[in-house]
Amino acid sequence: MQKDFFKYQAKTTFFASGFEVDRAEGNYIYGKDGKAYLDFVAGVSANTLGHSHPKVIKAIKDQVDKYLHVMVYGEYAMEKPVQICKMLAENLPDPLHTTYLVNSGTEAIEASMKLVKRYTGRQQIISFIDAYHGNSQGSLSLAGRDTNKVPFEPLLPQIDFIRFNEEEDLHKITSKTAGVFVETIQGAAGFLTPKNNYLKKLKSRCEEVGALLALDEIQPGFGRTGKLFAFQWYDIVPDILVMGKGMAGGIPIGAFTTSKQMMESLADNPKLGHITTFGGNPVPAAAACAVMHELLTTDLMDQVHEKEKLFREKLQHTCIRSINGRGLMLAVQLESPEFTLEVAKRCMEKGLIVFWQLYRNEYMRISPPLTITKEEIENGCEIILASINEVLNERS
Repeated sequence: MQKDFFKYQAKTTFFASGFEVDRAEGNYIYGKDGKAYLDFVAGVSANTLGHSHPKVIKAIKDQVDKYLHVMVYGEYAMEKPVQICKMLAENLPDPLHTTYLVNSGTEAIEASMKLVKRYTGRQQIISFIDAYHGNSQGSLSLAGRDTNKVPFEPLLPQIDFIRFNEEEDLHKITSKTAGVFVETIQGAAGFLTPKNNYLKKLKSRCEEVGALLALDEIQPGFGRTGKLFAFQWYDIVPDILVMGKGMAGGIPIGAFTTSKQMMESLADNPKLGHITTFGGNPVPAAAACAVMHELLTTDLMDQVHEKEKLFREKLQHTCIRSINGRGLMLAVQLESPEFTLEVAKRCMEKGLIVFWQLYRNEYMRISPPLTITKEEIENGCEIILASINEVLNERS
């Protein structure tokens, strides 16, 4: 299988591991080599409840037995898509009560970019240095690193960039700005969190000039920081909330939520302001309902703080320079990208899956399923520390 993987399937880099997956269950992925690998990545924050969670699997099977795709998005009323939109409305603050279901976080960003232009009648969009919102042409236009964009130019015009957590840049948001797109926690940059009420000041500036604030919660959403969405820690309400990844526990899905009035502007002049064939598919919607129900009826989100605290207590080493992030969305800074990649390789050999950040490869990603246990955290941290020591010993 590995040989065919490298021969026939497109790669995103020249250093894909080609790890052969046999099955995945709970907080472990099992390889064709017969070994169990503790998962500290969760499919890059997608497997909120771990792998093959029985309630998610049951929801998928129940829906598959009824029907799959029946009609292009927005025409027919189907139980599970309606249910997940209602569940979101009941658990989000005013006026975030209308949800458009799409296929991925990237598509949700694309549609939200259209929405801010359509609703305000303006054209300029503000994004952030080191931002990452996806890799399609529109979302890539919001990316805050030129090295990722230059080979694909020209991208969308009238997009300008400011610095995250830098208040002196807020004046660049003006009456010409349609919308500001910001990650509640900057992901690819190393899980950078807002400081000094930055998000409140950002929202205030948007309100002053009539610009819309779109919060990208594709990674921190669905309990990863200990609340349903990370913005709920920061005493603000965005105009548009964008989500994806962990929403359906490992099934492709995305969505954006806003006010009914704002969303209706996409439905007319022109009609079909956004349209998607498979968005709102009942199978991922059923999975999303199961994930939401589990998060809302258990103490998984309440456990996040103590699990974060345990990670920070256990990951003490002279080579660990800092740990960014919040909840179960942590980035461990090591001395260099090369060092981090070598440590990740050693961890894999010892049965632990870790990864690295897209822009800042010196940061090791730790984003396990919310179902991770304290014992598993302790075991995984021991593997990380042992792997760091191995790499150091080989140098000496």
